[in-house]
Amino acid sequence: MVVTLPIKLLHEAHGHIVTIELTNGVSYRGKLLEAEDSMNVQLQDVIVTAKDGSTKHASQIYIRGSQIQFFSLPDILIHSPLFENQKTKL
Repeated sequence: MVVTLPIKLLHEAHGHIVTIELTNGVSYRGKLLEAEDSMNVQLQDVIVTAKDGSTKHASQIYIRGSQIQFFSLPDILIHSPLFENQKTKL
């Protein structure tokens, strides 16, 4: 399996606060503990927001990559060396 730039960027986000929205409309915001190449992720200290806006807290959660609609990563990752490598290839 070839690891693409988005997957590499997801690995760079380890230890940062991320927001994940699932295909069912539920969103999760927490510290990224682990990310696999298949986009399966483990979050810590998570705030779960249901489609109706209600929230609850979970200490840890594991999310299957096939259920993820999109990730919202921290702005600081714009300075990741991954992007510098891409600029030099152009």
